[in-house]
Amino acid sequence: MKSDPIQQREQTTGWILVLPALILLSLVFAYPILRAFWLSLYTQNLGSQLQRIFSGLSNYQRMLGDGRFWQSMWNTTVFTAGSVLLELILGIAIALVLNQAFKGRGIVRTITLMPWALPTALMGVAWAWIFNDRYGIINDILRRLGIIETGITWLGDPVLAMVAVIAADVWKTTPFIALLLLAGLQSIPNDLYEAHALDGATAWQSFRRITLPLLMPQIVIALLFRFAQAFAIFDLIQVMTGGGPAGATETVSVYIYSTVMRYLDFGYGAALVVVTFLLLLTAVAIASFLLSKARSNIAGVS
Repeated sequence: MKSDPIQQREQTTGWILVLPALILLSLVFAYPILRAFWLSLYTQNLGSQLQRIFSGLSNYQRMLGDGRFWQSMWNTTVFTAGSVLLELILGIAIALVLNQAFKGRGIVRTITLMPWALPTALMGVAWAWIFNDRYGIINDILRRLGIIETGITWLGDPVLAMVAVIAADVWKTTPFIALLLLAGLQSIPNDLYEAHALDGATAWQSFRRITLPLLMPQIVIALLFRFAQAFAIFDLIQVMTGGGPAGATETVSVYIYSTVMRYLDFGYGAALVVVTFLLLLTAVAIASFLLSKARSNIAGVS
């Protein structure tokens, strides 16, 4: 069976148009990953001069016994799970409110997006002062309410420091999730809610049976973006705590930065980068699977 010449011409034109983007992605994405994998097969000899020695998979074997790496991985997991879960809950609530018709809705939407528009490093400095044990506004409010008598060392306690950085990240990035979910809410026809209400359904039943299933693709996309951003968090942690106290908030990105920039261990740092990339790639595959299931659920609802 001969192929259609017009279809072949369209495919050729499509590849020509896509080729510059593929080349750009290869330069800024594929090449650095391949370069990092190649570098991870070497160790650094810091003698009289910096020498690179081929060591195979020794950096990856070293990673298995590196307690600091596993601690940073646990810290990253706690930070990612806590921040993303809270952001999803608050993001859905904010999106539902912003989707309602009320006076001044446009101004409220603009104000809601302001935390997301602020630079993360600048916001981290502000939140470090907010949680300051002597001059922070959090302790000042708690003193005025009579809850505490002396200031709480938020950034000096391992558990409270993690709570503080999670709170700062939730305040910063919840508007991003709310914006994505608001776009999804506006694509849901009101006729579905009206028909469901005529059947005697409550607001909670409509939310559970209509809003959540139809909003699932946007939820999965928002979770995918936020998981990648939270898992690779660096600037907020570096500014607020520097990974302290005693490594309690040190994430994988902060550990990689210390390994490469402070200890000049480029090979082991590259191995950490490769493992982190593979974990993110696995998360993308899982999210794609969940997104395909969400689309099938939408087809069943409609």
